[in-house]
Amino acid sequence: MSRFSRRVPDGDHRERVSCLDCGHVFYENPKPVVGAVVSHDGRVLLCRRAIEPRRGYWTLPAGYMELGETAEEGARREVQEEAGAVIETDGILALFSISRIGQIQIIYRGRFVEDGRPVFAAGEESLEVGLFGWSDIPWSDLAFPTVRWALEAWADAGSGPLQAPYGNPASDPRGDVSLPGLPDRADPLHAHSLMTTR
Repeated sequence: MSRFSRRVPDGDHRERVSCLDCGHVFYENPKPVVGAVVSHDGRVLLCRRAIEPRRGYWTLPAGYMELGETAEEGARREVQEEAGAVIETDGILALFSISRIGQIQIIYRGRFVEDGRPVFAAGEESLEVGLFGWSDIPWSDLAFPTVRWALEAWADAGSGPLQAPYGNPASDPRGDVSLPGLPDRADPLHAHSLMTTR
């Protein structure tokens, strides 16, 4: 079994997880997350999480991009998987940097493809799904700070043409602030051992 250590490789300037036997460097890079604020008649689509972290809390339909898809395709796929909804997007609403856990979150503004009454249903990762008016949003039960940020960006942007994407608020420009009970980024040595035993 290979032995790994955190060190600065030759020609580099940062500590990296490296194999002590062969010199392979395990690069850790941010993970792109994609999702959408989907609205209909002034109400937004939210999903109550059926998985950890933050099971039982409300979130936007969003998740990690897959290989071979664009960010926009990933956002539409996540909405369909988590909320059973087919949507169109009309641009990037927000781009958040969450340095604490190594994520870049790309949030689109979306709308239902179906005319008339929107169609949605809870997917495997959702306990329930619903449309919420602004005053009905379960603000104290939102899963992550970025859900609030994205909802506030949606409200601020209105229904007109999108301008430059919204970013982190001034109170948390790097995405360092965590909610109680949220895990921080996994130990990369442990993550590598999980990857190599699958």
